[in-house]
Amino acid sequence: YKGHPPVAQGEDFDTSPENIDKRTTKGKFSNGMQYAFLSKENKGDAVNASFVFHFGTLNALKGSGLEPAYTAEMLNKGTLTKNQQQIQEELTRLKATVNISGSYDRLGVDIQTDREHLPAVIRLVGELLRQPSFPAAEFEKTKAEELAGLEEQKSDPNALADNMYTRISQPAYAKDDPRYTMTFEEESAALKKLTVADLQRFYKQFYGGTTGSTAAVVGDFDPKEIEKAMREAFGDWKSPAKFERISDDYVAVPSRTESINTPDKSNAVYMAGFGFPMRNDDADYPAITLGGYILGGGFLNSRLATRIRQKEGLSYTVRGNFQSSSLDKNGSFNAFMIYNPENITKLETAFREEVERAAKTGFTAEELEAARSGWLKSRKLNRSNDVTLASMLNLNLLTGRSFAWEKQLETNMTALTLPQLNAAMAKYLDYSKMITVKAGDFAKTKKP
Repeated sequence: YKGHPPVAQGEDFDTSPENIDKRTTKGKFSNGMQYAFLSKENKGDAVNASFVFHFGTLNALKGSGLEPAYTAEMLNKGTLTKNQQQIQEELTRLKATVNISGSYDRLGVDIQTDREHLPAVIRLVGELLRQPSFPAAEFEKTKAEELAGLEEQKSDPNALADNMYTRISQPAYAKDDPRYTMTFEEESAALKKLTVADLQRFYKQFYGGTTGSTAAVVGDFDPKEIEKAMREAFGDWKSPAKFERISDDYVAVPSRTESINTPDKSNAVYMAGFGFPMRNDDADYPAITLGGYILGGGFLNSRLATRIRQKEGLSYTVRGNFQSSSLDKNGSFNAFMIYNPENITKLETAFREEVERAAKTGFTAEELEAARSGWLKSRKLNRSNDVTLASMLNLNLLTGRSFAWEKQLETNMTALTLPQLNAAMAKYLDYSKMITVKAGDFAKTKKP
């Protein structure tokens, strides 16, 4: 009998911002691609890598529609030397999971594997990104699956509410603007017209690894070995077109309420929120962050959850929070609830009353201290997750920040006073600005 080899147990890693900065090394390839490495001993020699490739300008991407998303979708369907089955077999052999996603101006790749196999996985990802074959048969299969999914979403309360809320809470973009959100009908029509030639043209026009591209590797790996593998895979990959980040500053949108009827659905969805100009380095950011945590951040013990779920039993899921961008003056408050459609009137009343109460009278010292403690613990827990760390390192490369920024945010949060917190709630929490979307079977209830 031969037992299994011992599993590496990893180190007791210090997740403080200071230690993360101390342990992180950064560099840049000649093509402009930046990288950040955080090497540490992990259980099972686990390692995560995250790549982000930005491309294009607002004018250049106009009219691209679904091309960015489906170009990314096809990258793991075949290369010049491998078909999709061979790619999957190779990933299995390398004990790796690779997820590829795309939005209108970026391509993201996330890798999970172990120390032994990471170099080979990076080389495989380099092949997927740089030598895609866009097989027609796989594209038609993907289209059929996506069209079927879109058809299902047309009657799903969650999907319908999310789509409409996104559409009416964002500025009135023209249909050829890459930031425009399509209806499901528009997306189905656009997908039916989409061809492999469209994706190949988009790929040739935009894909590359120059300025605006970043990579982060966190976990058990040899930095010299991985730097070499990444340099070989991406170091000479040049973007064919200029990259200029598309800004997304807040634009005022009027409040409104929409109701979507979804017959024969037992659960209903309620989405509400509004925007305002704020970046996450603004002075009021700590206060609104903690205020949102108290109001709707706790699963069972937030203001909204205590009133709507625990006390009155009106909703199965209740959450609400404030958030702000790291790059643009674009902040928002957002709330989400799943409920029995018969409870809509009571739910709306309770939601409005709790929001208005928080804005008018604020919170208590006990709520502040409990929320601050929970928030600080959650930040520490997030930094213990390698997937989250890789994402944060990638964002830091784009913004030019380090984890010293995280430390300063926690310092500001620790110093936050109750008057500051309540003043921020009075300033930013305004129910009259709320944009609301309700989706459910309201036929047997009073008109919402």
